[in-house]
Amino acid sequence: MELKVKNQIMDAYKLRRALTRIAHEILEHNHGTEDLVLVGIRRRGVPLAERLQALIESIEEVKVPLGILDITFYRDDLTTLNVQPVINQTKIPFDINGKKVVLVDDVLFTGRTLRAALDALFDIGRPKNIQLAVVIDRGHRELPVRADYVGKNVPTSKNEEIAVQLKEIDNIDQVLIRQLPQEETSSP
Repeated sequence: MELKVKNQIMDAYKLRRALTRIAHEILEHNHGTEDLVLVGIRRRGVPLAERLQALIESIEEVKVPLGILDITFYRDDLTTLNVQPVINQTKIPFDINGKKVVLVDDVLFTGRTLRAALDALFDIGRPKNIQLAVVIDRGHRELPVRADYVGKNVPTSKNEEIAVQLKEIDNIDQVLIRQLPQEETSSP
């Protein structure tokens, strides 16, 4: 079922500007690239982390290490999913102990994805600190977490969905608000 698009929040230009700003904020907050690593959360966090890596390299002329984190087995809703989960590989080919890890994801919503990502990271090592960069913070937190770097804050209702679409996956760069279908209520 196709969801109704309510609004385009970002086009390719606005997305690129937001990521450029986030790259500068990451560098400023961390005083450069020393001990800095990026870790993209599968799925859309990975191409976003790759873009941030390229932006940081163009600014600092240093290529920061990039890892990929699959959180499938760390999800707290794994047993409630009706479909078979797709398991991908975590690829972090460097030691995260003592590093400043910037987790990258597309949308921060309830905070449960971040909780799963933190559990997965701590199974790998003990970073100096963990920061979070997201394109969209839409509110509705269920856990006490916040993003350190946000492309845009977009207050949403529970019957809306944020769709970050990326060229690498969706063949277009844009961020949309889509209307979720209303549940039909039967009257007595």
